[in-house]
Amino acid sequence: MNLWLRRISLYFSAGCLGGLAGSMAVWLFGAYRINAVLHVAIHPRLTPAWLYPRIVWGGLWGLLFLLPLVKSRFVLRGLILSLGPTLTQLFYIFPTVQNQGLLGMKLGTLTPATVILFNAIWGVTAALWLRLIDRSA
Repeated sequence: MNLWLRRISLYFSAGCLGGLAGSMAVWLFGAYRINAVLHVAIHPRLTPAWLYPRIVWGGLWGLLFLLPLVKSRFVLRGLILSLGPTLTQLFYIFPTVQNQGLLGMKLGTLTPATVILFNAIWGVTAALWLRLIDRSA
C-alpha cells in the first residue's frame, strides 16, 4: 500500500510540474505574441486563477503514468500520454465548455498544432522529471 501511495504522489507531482511547464509555454507564446503571429487567439494573463487549475489538472493527468506503457522510452511515453489531455482539449473543452468550435478552430486554424505542442511539453516534462526522480518509473 505504501508503494502505491508513493507512486500516486510521485506521478501527480510530476504531472503538476508538467502542467506548470506547459502553462508557462502557453503564457509565453501569448506574451511574446508568437500565437498572434500564428493567428491563434490564445493569450492568457498569468494569474493564479488561470494557472492553478492547469497545474492541478496536469497532476491529475499525471496519473496516466501509472499505465505500464513504453517505460523504457520515457520521452516517447510522455508524448503518447500527452494525447489524453490533447484530445480532451480539442474534442471536449474547446467545443463544449468554451464554445470555440471543434478543435478550437474559432481561435485560429493552427490552434490544434499549438495544443499538441503545449501538451507535449506537459508530457515530456513529466516524463523527464519521473526519469530523474525514480528510475523505476
